[in-house]
Amino acid sequence: MAADAGSSPLQLPCVFSPKSRQYLALCAQDGRLRIWNTDSKTLHQEYVPSAHLSATCTCIAWGPCRTVKEGPRRKKRKSEVGQVEEKADLLAMGTAAGTVLIYSTAKGALHCTLDGGHSGGVNCVQWHPDDSLLYSGSDDTNIIEWDLQTGKMRSKWKADRAAVTSLCVSYDGKLLLSAGQIIKMWDLDTKEVYRKFTGHSTAVTTLCFATTRPPDSNGLYFLSGAAHDRLLSVWQVREDGKDKNSVVSFTLTDEPQHIDLVTSNSKEEAVRLAVVCKDGQLHLFEHFLNGPCKKPLSPLCTVQMSDTKDSPLPIPLLAAALGADTRSVLLAYGNHLQPVMEKVEINTAERHVCLTRDVQTSLSLSMETTVSKVKTPIVNAKSRVLVPGLPGHQAPVKGTSQGSEKRKKDTDTKEMSIAERLGEIDLSTVSTEKGAPKGTASLQTDNFAVLLVQGLESNDSNILNKVFQTRKEVVIKKTVARLPLPAVLPLVEEITKRLQGHPFTAVLMVRWLKAVLMHHTSYLASLPDLVTQLGVLYHMIESRVKMFHKLTKLHGKLYLLMTQVATSDSSNTVTDVDHTAKLVYEEESSDEDEASGDEGLPDEDSDNWEEEDLMEETMKEDEEDQADDENEDPDSRTESKANGEEDMEHENESEEE
Repeated sequence: MAADAGSSPLQLPCVFSPKSRQYLALCAQDGRLRIWNTDSKTLHQEYVPSAHLSATCTCIAWGPCRTVKEGPRRKKRKSEVGQVEEKADLLAMGTAAGTVLIYSTAKGALHCTLDGGHSGGVNCVQWHPDDSLLYSGSDDTNIIEWDLQTGKMRSKWKADRAAVTSLCVSYDGKLLLSAGQIIKMWDLDTKEVYRKFTGHSTAVTTLCFATTRPPDSNGLYFLSGAAHDRLLSVWQVREDGKDKNSVVSFTLTDEPQHIDLVTSNSKEEAVRLAVVCKDGQLHLFEHFLNGPCKKPLSPLCTVQMSDTKDSPLPIPLLAAALGADTRSVLLAYGNHLQPVMEKVEINTAERHVCLTRDVQTSLSLSMETTVSKVKTPIVNAKSRVLVPGLPGHQAPVKGTSQGSEKRKKDTDTKEMSIAERLGEIDLSTVSTEKGAPKGTASLQTDNFAVLLVQGLESNDSNILNKVFQTRKEVVIKKTVARLPLPAVLPLVEEITKRLQGHPFTAVLMVRWLKAVLMHHTSYLASLPDLVTQLGVLYHMIESRVKMFHKLTKLHGKLYLLMTQVATSDSSNTVTDVDHTAKLVYEEESSDEDEASGDEGLPDEDSDNWEEEDLMEETMKEDEEDQADDENEDPDSRTESKANGEEDMEHENESEEE
């Protein structure tokens, strides 16, 4: 028997059908389900879910093979009665919106939709060996058991504190493995936890039973893989419950993306394992599961693929399926939009095998098909070209030079070039037109999106310059929002190229880059080689803003210095003003004091002086009073300071001296 493990919710799902491996089902970046025939290497069916953009497909699982009724048939002969062909038919798809879609390959249409159960996105779906039951795990931490005969939920229970990221049903249909923060084994009859296993620090993305033995014989094993984990762990379900740690681990080059294994039915039979990693390499393992093994096991053989160019680039492997014999493997490689399927014989005696294939990247093909939907009209001399947004306005049609009839006939049949059509539309005059009605903005953006795609396709700098010259934020946002997905990456590359130029053009390009990141981040994040494509842009921005921090510091220091200089200047002017004001005030008071005959003494002392003048005391008393005045002078100074009479003190001191 062979088993397919559900893909990680972070990866684009890609699964071979069970047993015959006749079909390969995968969901690409555009949210469509495509089913490829592995025998004829052609696209068998394509299904577009109604909400394929808002609720993307997160996981795929093929149902058990079954006999499909295909209308009336001829009566079978006796020799044919026992040969009933079972085909893979039903396919379960979990979506980010929390619904599960059941697609039938026999009908080529949607079989039913299971909704109303999950409040979060579905991360994993798993079929029961009896094809009428299906299990789904979600971000809302619940597991739901669905009955496909009624299309309704049979039971629902909380599985973990965290999101349920992976599920697997045992071959006898009695046990269910689920993984959130920890791995739990459930008894499906009672829906109670049978065992718990801890050992992964990140979200478990892969669960798969490796043996078909019952759990009470110490012979039941399963394996698990987690995000950002380069080890595939094997766990043993023991009778005594002492199964806290994994017994075997397989070393990988990156986290597992797709797993296929041939199970072991007894101790004497080895488990064969094919693991496709996130980095696009395939690792083949073969091991006898019989108790613990301390050292991590390295792969028996590692398979890589590359193209046939002078400087070969790796071709990522998407999925692998083991054949009946040990050497044959069915591979799917290339791009999710157009994968290549091939059955290869691998010499497992070699530790490293590199297969070279000539594969054209399908992104350019998909881009051509999307752009070809915009048909180019054949414009002859009699047609009128209307400028968008100006109803009834006829742009001047360029007449034929020389007026010869031969050339007129040629112009009737030949298509106009993009540059000529641009001249007819005259984009620059429309964008600067102020008297245009309100409807022009939306019409212009439609033309901008189409023109931008045409400019990127033909690499015409004239078209691109006209489009990139716009400064209106609304126009830029709408243009970027209406771009088809395959044109996003060429636009980012063009923006990167233009950002390296003059800072004046870089200011305009930053607005476009901001709009692209706002609208298409999710698409860019789904690209496998994003780092290499955006690396140039990142390093350029880093170098541009490298001096910004130092300049900011310098600006801050200069600002502090200038404010200090300004405040010191203003304080000097304030003290000068105060000083002159005090002198004016003191001149008025000094006139009164001059009349009394002395200056700078307090009021009480001035009264004493008046008494002495009247009584005309002796010189001895006069000297004593002067001595008293000298003793009281510090107090009188403080009082005079309080009254703001500083200059009087200076005069008083000079007189005393």
